[in-house]
Amino acid sequence: MRLQPLLVLMLLVAACFGGRASAQGETGEAAFKDWAVGILAADWRAGDGTPIEAFENSRKALAQGFADAGFSPDNIANMSLRPRELGGFSLSSEEVFAAFGKQAAAAPAGCLLYFTSHGNTDGIVLGREGFLSPTRMKSLVGEWCGERPTVVVVSACFSGVFLSELAAPNRMVMTAARPDRSSFGCSPDAQYPYFDGCILESLQAADDFVHLASMSKRCVARRERAEHLWPPSEPLSTVGKDVEDFLIFQNFERAAPPGG
Repeated sequence: MRLQPLLVLMLLVAACFGGRASAQGETGEAAFKDWAVGILAADWRAGDGTPIEAFENSRKALAQGFADAGFSPDNIANMSLRPRELGGFSLSSEEVFAAFGKQAAAAPAGCLLYFTSHGNTDGIVLGREGFLSPTRMKSLVGEWCGERPTVVVVSACFSGVFLSELAAPNRMVMTAARPDRSSFGCSPDAQYPYFDGCILESLQAADDFVHLASMSKRCVARRERAEHLWPPSEPLSTVGKDVEDFLIFQNFERAAPPGG
């Protein structure tokens, strides 16, 4: 009889952990299938104005990469400002932003927004229309996503200028560089900007968004050291207090291995 309290305690602990594991399994399965995704390649040129493929390659590969990670392809708006004569859509930024807003309204569980372009301390290049500033992006993200869990990725030189403006309790923000640093890989010979390439590489092994940010930073640092690029871009990230646990425990999906 003296063992009975211990047995009860063990059963309660087992039930607790069993219930927790079951809950995680239920919420973790296809955790991001009802998230809206907006990916924008906002420029198509090298510094001298000649066409390059890096941003276009990124938007296409990122759409597939996030679909493989559990985001529904039906909820991914994969857009470009590249002119039609160069193989693009000849869309205006307002048309793209309207599409992002429509996508966000249709998939209300959360938002993933990814912008890849050139940039400077004023913001990111928005095709032939000028720059998208941190203040304007903050307004757009708030309009599209409101208080729902949101991840915003800005891949551009000096993209750290967006970090403080976009930071919010319900958001995670990732940038390709510090506010005072260039990023690399926006040249005619690059397949992807280096940061985008590292996101794509890290997506194949990362467990969750926080892990993805950490892996991508290490990937960028390795590549820059290997190629003797200086000063390092030093990608940044911040996670709001309201979504930190959520984004750690909501895992990406993994495709089943061939024959598995």
